Order: sequence, then C-alpha cells, then structure tokens
Amino acid sequence: VQLQASGGGLVQAGGSLRLSCAASGRTFNRYLMGWFRQAPGKEREFVAQIAWSGGVTKYADSVKGRFTISRDNAKNTVYLQMNSLKPEDTAVYYCAASGSRWSSGTASDFGSWGQGTQVTVSS
Repeated sequence: VQLQASGGGLVQAGGSLRLSCAASGRTFNRYLMGWFRQAPGKEREFVAQIAWSGGVTKYADSVKGRFTISRDNAKNTVYLQMNSLKPEDTAVYYCAASGSRWSSGTASDFGSWGQGTQVTVSS
C-alpha cells in the first residue's frame, strides 16, 4: 500500500490541525493504520493507531485526550485530529500501515510508510 500524508502546518499553541493520510490499493480496510512522529534529534515515536474496523484505537500517553485517530475505509483515508497543540508536538508526522491485526506501537510492526508532513507549534 502507498501512503500520502497531508495537513501539516504552522499553528499556535492551543490550536488544532487535522492530518490526513490517503492510501492506494483495494485492501486498505485490512490494514492496521498508525501515526508516528519524529522531532529533530529524537527517535521516531508512536502517536496513535486504529484497527481495520475503526472500533479499537490506541494512543501514546503524551497525546491521550488531545488527539483522535479515525479512518474512513470507503475513502481509503486515515485522519489524526490534533487539538490543544503544544510546542512539544512539533515534529514530522508519518502515517504507516501494518498487515498485523494489532501492534504494541512499535514502528517495526508497520511495513508501509508515507512521506511525512511537518507540524510546527509555536509558543
């Protein structure tokens, strides 16, 4: 599956952004989808993931209650709604797809990656 992320930008602290990730292929609804991020000088970290049905989600503690992951299988798209953004949310955000039923949030579980979209939160 090929992934194309979009929706990043510059926003003030406390603001919101919605990231989108469009996937190619007819089997999108069979993939576990996730979002990861990487800040300058830091390792890539897990943000959120959503099961193929959309009914089960998992979040990193740092974003729980502020970010919401969702998917529209009819549009082959996964979203990340980010509210109450903080400067420490600044990073390149990547969407990823996994053929596994579930993941502990480990990047190596995801075999397909989008190109990344920059999110910058100013204080």
